[in-house]
Amino acid sequence: MKRLPPLNSLRVFEAAARHLSFTKAADELHVTPGAVSQQIKALEDFIGAPVFRRQKRSLLLTDEAQASLPVLREGFERLAEAARLLSARHDSGKLTVSVAPSLAAKWLVPRLDRFREAHPEIDVWVSACMDIVDFAVDDVDLAIRYGPGGYRGLVVEHLMSEMIVPVCSPRLMLGEHPLRTPGDLAHHVLLHDGSPDKDESCPTWPMWLKAAGVTGVDGARGPKFNQSSLVIEAAVAGKGVALAKSQLALADLEAARLVIPFDMSSPSAFAYYIVHPETRAASPAVKAFKEWLHNEATATPDTAALSVATA
Repeated sequence: MKRLPPLNSLRVFEAAARHLSFTKAADELHVTPGAVSQQIKALEDFIGAPVFRRQKRSLLLTDEAQASLPVLREGFERLAEAARLLSARHDSGKLTVSVAPSLAAKWLVPRLDRFREAHPEIDVWVSACMDIVDFAVDDVDLAIRYGPGGYRGLVVEHLMSEMIVPVCSPRLMLGEHPLRTPGDLAHHVLLHDGSPDKDESCPTWPMWLKAAGVTGVDGARGPKFNQSSLVIEAAVAGKGVALAKSQLALADLEAARLVIPFDMSSPSAFAYYIVHPETRAASPAVKAFKEWLHNEATATPDTAALSVATA
């Protein structure tokens, strides 16, 4: 084989190229910026050419370095997969799944006992976070993501669609100001979902009120939460009315902890997708978990058929 550059230098280069910063690469790799600079110099000495164009306040990749980066990242991903295969005897019973916290809490975790019953030999490790998974460096086998789809370089499978529906505690359908029409929202707190999924098709309260023809209600008022599950929990507690993702609110709707006060739902352009690198496609644990996820999604009631409460 042709002699390769030092693996550590390539690793440091990939991090520095991704951040376009020696300092940020050093933070990620838990070394000093000077150590990063030394590894980059070692790589440049080895190949006989620069990999960065150093300017006064910025760092730019050379054209050749830019072209090499996707191939290098794929190489690291394959190395990571090779390491997984080497240790398959020890890790074959573990499956790490990355999923957004709200979907984990409201949809995935309540169903996991059924997967455990069907596959007791597989331990599912749930990593609930909003960060985008880098399969080349993160110890993750599979991810479930809410988004527009089309994740380049990955195997992508549609899991389920989403609808946005108004929800509230049944208690708000009674009392001094019962919720019977959208105009009655003037007497109730509006709960806002501020989760960072950048779904422009998801209506905000001002958009929803305008579509409902409601005037005289300040759609900006009320508390805001950075996770969809927190908005739903606030609605369950009777703190106000929320615009909720129906898949996440489904369990509370079925248990009558929440009701849909008005027949006004909005389809989301985003959906839930299963994603993983091609290198994980042959994993028996990944295959089993994907099949189970699809079965669970198919068995989930049609959110379009959710009934509207009557006072």
